[in-house]
Amino acid sequence: MTERIDKELEEFRQVMEVPTTFEDGFNWTSLIGAIFIALLMVPGAIYMGLLAGVGNIGSASQWVTVILFIEVAKRAHKTLKKAEIFVLFFMAGAAMGLPFSGLIWNQFFARSDAAIANGIAEKLPVWFAPLASSESYTLRSFIHPDWLPVIGLIVFGTFFGQLANMVLGYGLFRISSDIEKLPFPMAPVGAQGIMALAEDADEKNIEQQENRWRWRVFSIGGAIGLAFGAVYLLLPTLTGALTGTPIQVLPIPFSDFTSTTGKYLPAVATGMCWDMGNLIFGMVLPFFAMVGSFVGLIVTFVANPILYHYNIIHNWTIGDNTVTTLYKNNIDFYFSFQIGIAVAIAVAGFWQVFRSFQKRKRNADKKHKEMAHTYPEGRGDISAWTVILLYFIITVIYILVSGWLVDWHRGIMIVLLILGFVYTPFISYVTARLEGMVGQVVEIPYIREAALILSGYSGVKCWFLPIPIANYGSMTVFYKQCELTGTKFTSIWKTQVVLFPIILISSIFFMNFIWGLNEVPSAVYPYADKMWELQAENACIMFSATLGEYSIFEQAFNWTNLTTGLIFGVFLFGGMNVLGAPIMLTYGVVRGLGQTEPHWVLPQFIGALIGRYYFQKRMGLKWRQYIPVVSAGFACGMGLITTVGVGITFLSKAAIPLPF
Repeated sequence: MTERIDKELEEFRQVMEVPTTFEDGFNWTSLIGAIFIALLMVPGAIYMGLLAGVGNIGSASQWVTVILFIEVAKRAHKTLKKAEIFVLFFMAGAAMGLPFSGLIWNQFFARSDAAIANGIAEKLPVWFAPLASSESYTLRSFIHPDWLPVIGLIVFGTFFGQLANMVLGYGLFRISSDIEKLPFPMAPVGAQGIMALAEDADEKNIEQQENRWRWRVFSIGGAIGLAFGAVYLLLPTLTGALTGTPIQVLPIPFSDFTSTTGKYLPAVATGMCWDMGNLIFGMVLPFFAMVGSFVGLIVTFVANPILYHYNIIHNWTIGDNTVTTLYKNNIDFYFSFQIGIAVAIAVAGFWQVFRSFQKRKRNADKKHKEMAHTYPEGRGDISAWTVILLYFIITVIYILVSGWLVDWHRGIMIVLLILGFVYTPFISYVTARLEGMVGQVVEIPYIREAALILSGYSGVKCWFLPIPIANYGSMTVFYKQCELTGTKFTSIWKTQVVLFPIILISSIFFMNFIWGLNEVPSAVYPYADKMWELQAENACIMFSATLGEYSIFEQAFNWTNLTTGLIFGVFLFGGMNVLGAPIMLTYGVVRGLGQTEPHWVLPQFIGALIGRYYFQKRMGLKWRQYIPVVSAGFACGMGLITTVGVGITFLSKAAIPLPF
């Protein structure tokens, strides 16, 4: 790809600058915040994730936590610093990782129709889920001896996963930001919301109304979120809790039109997600990324009927709904085609990084070399050797534990060494550079899956090992946001140490409580009830690959379709680059080719159009500053109203009826 300046990315780069001073955001307020998150935000996130999907509560909980603490601090005549607000925001986001959220999925998958039909359920290891005969399923309780191996492995994976993420993410940030001076165009999007709250918390600026636009904009977004959340989430939450049947004015997670439109658009999934957050999300992200996704959607609308006509997609039948259509299309064509597309994206990412290296080498001069290794003082940095040593120790521990779980299988041990010490550092560095240049992530698709299949292992245990494979490059954006808000890095590390045990205990307690309320999935949880079976079926495609017999994986994997996706993706990248198309448009189109779902893409595209041709026309660059703050306010409003609903639900379920 030729190196060029992308005007849209330049808009993002100009939004914020790095401050000259840094503050420690960890204190007693942070400890109280951790307890608050554990008692209120964690159960709300679990419950709403089952009801409407994780995306509806994760960011909302962050803003709710921060806004409530700011209001409490005001009434105590205290002012929260930007660093303190960022730490609170980080804590709420880290809690949404929910180390035990997998428990409730595990109990479902182990007894799911897909796992049983594919012969996987009977071979699941006890450190993934207890045997089907366990009384814990009848009791609907995780506080049972049969779940101890599962909980122990989750504790191990969560602790060392977060530690590796923090350590290697920091090291990559030092390279990409301090040494290579990359701009990180997408980092200000998240940092702007923090600045809005800090602006409100600073009582010294109350009279400087011209500088308080962030708080006014945040409040507008919050009001919209409260109003919409009352209809979209609060009503079904309360009615589901009180009557057992949720009343949905706007269907959750989406309206499904596929059964009707299938007569005219064979093998095409159609529908609409009514979550207003998608509309705002479309305004926040780069316009051409949304346009690209929409173009990819249109391509699938045209391609799927053609593929059906030529019997490439052959399992689909008229009357199938969205979930069935997506699964059958995946088996017939898109499983392999998506791998090819993803490889094309990875190739483009590597090429872009390679070209940037070439340009940097050509333009390097003495002054640049002298300044390359400088970084702001007082930021709380640690030495490079500490980063390398910690990552080495973490990876060795991962390998030893995984090897013990599979009886030191030779093929698996080779895979663990390659993935831990070669692939993970490599792909993380490439992603860090791409995030720093254009705000994109690069992945080599199914590398873990391919490695396990080629290892020669027979069985399904290998799929549930704590394998040392991850892409830590995206963590560099978080560290850049931390820097932009003037927060010392040591604040984040201390917060993680305090937060981990608190969230650990809280999440397992509330996960157990929620499972005890109702079977999961069930009609009370519309999202899980509609989507989990599809997720289980898709998971079984891959898990069946190591069973040692003919499996659904062999039916889905097709070298011709994979090669088609790779060639098509590479030529599309090259052609759009030659035509000078915006970077984000190119990535959007290529990503959208992998069976794009219209349910979320359409409202996001509509939001992008409204933002581009109405608001940005009137506000110019200021719109890029306003819309992230509106988005943060909307998430806060949604979070406040759903927290109320979840609280009422828990109270109603926990009430003990009296005998008189």
